[in-house]
Amino acid sequence: MVFSSLVQMEWTRGRILGRGSTATVFAATRHNSNEILAVKSSELHRSEFLQREAEILSSLSSPYVIGYRGSETKRELNGVVTYNLVMEYAPYGTLTDAAAKNGGGLEEAMIVKYTREMLRGLEYIHSRGVAHCDVKGSNVVVGEKGEAKIVDFGCAKRVDPEVESEPVVGTPAPVSVLYRVGYSGEAPELPCLLTEEAKDFLEKCFKREAKERWTATQLLNHPFLITKPNTEPVSGLVSSSPTSVIDQTFWTSGGEEEETEELQEDSRNLDRLNLWACHSERIGRLRCVGGLDGSRLDMEGGGWITVRVSCEGTMVGGSHEENILGDGGT
Repeated sequence: MVFSSLVQMEWTRGRILGRGSTATVFAATRHNSNEILAVKSSELHRSEFLQREAEILSSLSSPYVIGYRGSETKRELNGVVTYNLVMEYAPYGTLTDAAAKNGGGLEEAMIVKYTREMLRGLEYIHSRGVAHCDVKGSNVVVGEKGEAKIVDFGCAKRVDPEVESEPVVGTPAPVSVLYRVGYSGEAPELPCLLTEEAKDFLEKCFKREAKERWTATQLLNHPFLITKPNTEPVSGLVSSSPTSVIDQTFWTSGGEEEETEELQEDSRNLDRLNLWACHSERIGRLRCVGGLDGSRLDMEGGGWITVRVSCEGTMVGGSHEENILGDGGT
């Protein structure tokens, strides 16, 4: 099928912002207005999921969901026919990017703000009969005014409570995680640095039984969110996320080889940030149990304790729980 509500607009493609298994995201500039856009593109014969994403996104309108600008089929200069989903451009990266740039985590005030906005987006999406099915840090971007916006509806589906639904699909997760969630009955370990309100909030999200998990509306009324004041637009945000949908510093690629080197360098830089984040998380845990508290320093031995930490992999601290606000029950 070809989505019928196609737009007719002229735009110039910029650099690649990200790639998936069947689609590529570009930055673009719209002619006559110089509006910056994000364009998700796929070869027409491989665009079934992208067309479904466009159909769902076109039916949504919320400050907390990425804006739909239109869709089109287009024959490229090389003769390939592509299907393009044109979207709002968000300049400040994903929440995963924001955490990585901040040493692997965010201050609680910002966590409250972004969580509140994500839940408002989910509450709206669910009210429209849509389940996103893949909510995580890399699928939430920060908009022009610092607000969190849900993106990537490639796994989304419409839900009719009176009709037997098709299986829910999402980003493939490690098998060990699936096994532990499905069979062990364990819940993710909560960082000890969290407040009691934050821990209780997460426990409401981690209930194994869907009927016991709080909905988005219920979570919006949890004390963790309603006792904290709204945080104004973020200061100090850096709009330089070259491998995400929301890159601002784009330009026309100078060739495939140059483009590949740039993406590889971006990946190396992110790996270094993630490595630091992993060490930072572990050091934070040591502080939490008193290992690095000033009261526990060996003053007679020179005032320092020698600590050795090892880091398995380069995961950002907390990334194993990326889907904590997934919409299985919210």
